[in-house]
Amino acid sequence: MALDDYHQNQDNDVRLVDFLDDKLQAFADFDSLDTLLDSVKAQQDLLKQQLDDARNDHNVAQQASDQHAASIKQKGAAFQRDQQDLDRRLQVVTQSETSDDALQKFDSSMARLRKLDMASGYAEMLQEVDTLRQECSEQLGKSDKAALTAYKKLSTLATGLQPLSEAAEGAAPHLVLHVLRTTYNARTQIEQSFAADFEKTLTKMGWPKQAISVPPGLQSEWNMHIEKLIDLQKSELVAADEANSSKTSKNEPAVLLPLEIMVRSLELRFNYHFSGDRPTNRLDKPEYFLNHVLDLISSYCAFFQAHLQPQLLANFRGSDLAMIPAYIDATSALITALIPMLQNKLRSILPQVSEQPQLFSNLMHEVMTFDATIQEEWNYTPLSPATVWRGLAYYVLEKESYFSKWLNVERDFAIARYEEIISDKGSRELDYDSVSADSTKPTKAAVRVNDLLETITERYRSLSSFSQKFRFFMDIQMDIFDRVYRLINGSLQTFLTNTTTVGRAVNGVTKAQQAELAGVKGMDRLCRVFGSAEYLEKAMRDWSDDVFFLEIWEELQYRAANKIDIKGDLNMVEIAAKTNAAINNTDENQELEGALFEQMAASYRGLRARSEKVICDTLIYDLRDVLRPYARINPWASLSAPGSGGESNLTAELDPPLTLLDTHLAFLSRALSKPALRRICRVVGHSLQITLWDSVLLRHSFSTAGASQFMSDFKGICSVFDRYLGAGTGQNVMQRLDDGLTLLDLPVRGEIPVEVDAEASGEATPEKKWGLFEVERRVFMDNEAARDVLEEMGLEVLTESDARAVLGKRIELSS
Repeated sequence: MALDDYHQNQDNDVRLVDFLDDKLQAFADFDSLDTLLDSVKAQQDLLKQQLDDARNDHNVAQQASDQHAASIKQKGAAFQRDQQDLDRRLQVVTQSETSDDALQKFDSSMARLRKLDMASGYAEMLQEVDTLRQECSEQLGKSDKAALTAYKKLSTLATGLQPLSEAAEGAAPHLVLHVLRTTYNARTQIEQSFAADFEKTLTKMGWPKQAISVPPGLQSEWNMHIEKLIDLQKSELVAADEANSSKTSKNEPAVLLPLEIMVRSLELRFNYHFSGDRPTNRLDKPEYFLNHVLDLISSYCAFFQAHLQPQLLANFRGSDLAMIPAYIDATSALITALIPMLQNKLRSILPQVSEQPQLFSNLMHEVMTFDATIQEEWNYTPLSPATVWRGLAYYVLEKESYFSKWLNVERDFAIARYEEIISDKGSRELDYDSVSADSTKPTKAAVRVNDLLETITERYRSLSSFSQKFRFFMDIQMDIFDRVYRLINGSLQTFLTNTTTVGRAVNGVTKAQQAELAGVKGMDRLCRVFGSAEYLEKAMRDWSDDVFFLEIWEELQYRAANKIDIKGDLNMVEIAAKTNAAINNTDENQELEGALFEQMAASYRGLRARSEKVICDTLIYDLRDVLRPYARINPWASLSAPGSGGESNLTAELDPPLTLLDTHLAFLSRALSKPALRRICRVVGHSLQITLWDSVLLRHSFSTAGASQFMSDFKGICSVFDRYLGAGTGQNVMQRLDDGLTLLDLPVRGEIPVEVDAEASGEATPEKKWGLFEVERRVFMDNEAARDVLEEMGLEVLTESDARAVLGKRIELSS
């Protein structure tokens, strides 16, 4: 301990020394020593005061702790006494020797008391339910309002029991069932009574005769019955609306009781006409009963708008049900009441009709036409103005599970129609009348297949289910696109195989078959592939901008990003392979580019490009073949200047190439569009330019007359291109050869234009006539001089080496 004091004093000394060193660093600091001592003393007094306060707080806390401990001890002792007293009393009451036995007997007694209390509660509830039931029965017919009041209490009681039973893991099932059954029976009794009274009023009115109205003497009676029936049903409508609000899929709205009663007589008439062996009951004429319902709506719409609409507004305005057209709009309420009649009819005939494809297809067509009429002409949206009615088609295909069978029927029809189109030999010809004169001509088969696909689109356009629409799209529409692609691609491959030496030998192609693939006939086959591919690719581009396919594309993007499956056998990988590969590379926050037909359109686009290349290659091959005699002749250096008779004629060996080129371009100009023809001419012209440049221009020497003759031949070739694509086309597609021949055809001596005042004379300034030797001197001087003279002559395509090679072919310079 002494050692600790020693160390503590030593630390204090060190801190004191540090403090003094800090405050007294110079002699001038000793003048403020008194101030420093006063400051230290004040701090010491403050610390003493704080120490005293801390000691007082500690004493107070210690006293409080001692008091709390004493209180706890007292409470503990009191608890022990109470526990001993309780055990002793339990033993006396239960006549037990130990407290554990006493507790067990006491719990058993309390359990029996709880059961007794529960049984008493059940008995009270049963008594209350029976009292309300009797009140409903007794008041019915005397005071319908009192009967409704009693029923509402009973209904509220039954509605409240179910969630309580579910929360208690299905407790008291017999009680709940009894209350529900009693409530249902009471409601049935009230409804029957109200319906009987209402039917009496309807009989007085003469319902359901045409041009009916409510007589003034029956107006109050009519209003009273409508109000009672709606009042009876309103709680059920509210409960159904709340249930719909909590679901993603909406159920159809209930039929209002007044309408349900009034439709019974209409249903009797409907069944009379459209059941049994009546001539109007025909499976092949479903439009008979569908149009009958449309006539009912048209006939009674004005009556319900005049006499029911005010009652609907009075009963539902201001409530949540006011937002549901089937309850607040009389016409929508009438249509809602007639729909079950049609559903029953459809349910009765579907098993028989679905076994006959032609009848089933016709039935679905008429049903979807009916749905479209109801939606478009009557603006029928029963649940909400913003919610599209799913229609009777949804009822048949989804609820009655006939979609797969209908899809197979429509697919079989579409494939049969497709096979009929492609088996027709006349459909393989180009169709010159279906498109404008300046467009590429498709085959008649492509046009008819496109019409078939448009018909298929209309067949399923009105479906409300995305999965159903997408199945239709994939299983029928895309399948036919795929079949057409394989067909025309196979045609192209067959042409390529049978036009090669090896292919002809392997496949045993006869001379007659070779003749069908040569010349314009061969071009016709290639243009069929090209025109069909371009026509259907354009159709897919147009469809991609259609609102219907845009909606499918947007929904598909959403489902792909959110990993939502589509009903059917296809997964997203297979779907992406047939529609757009980008689907598998997106997330929820990334917007996809492209379109629904991206992959298929790309396939057709590739086929169109391949067929265009084959057209070019075939024409180039044929031209090179017939140009060989022209390339072999060598009169160019020995030709003399033509006489004064005019321009020289074309070389005789050039006639076959010109005839072939003219024949093919004449056909292609009719079969292809201007842009496609221009692309082909550009490729063919470039190849022809290379052939003439290498095989004629650079292979032979030319005299002045020979150069002029070659220039004339070249202009003859250009004139063929110009005939079908406009003046200057030939020179544009063979610009290099044109510039080379311009240089080759230079006269030996040039002419210097006479200086004239162009403005004064009003004439254009004459161009300079270049001479061969002048140009040769500057071209061979150096590269800069060569570039300058070529630019001055307007020969911008030629390089310096090209110019020197061309000039070297003039015998005047080579000698």
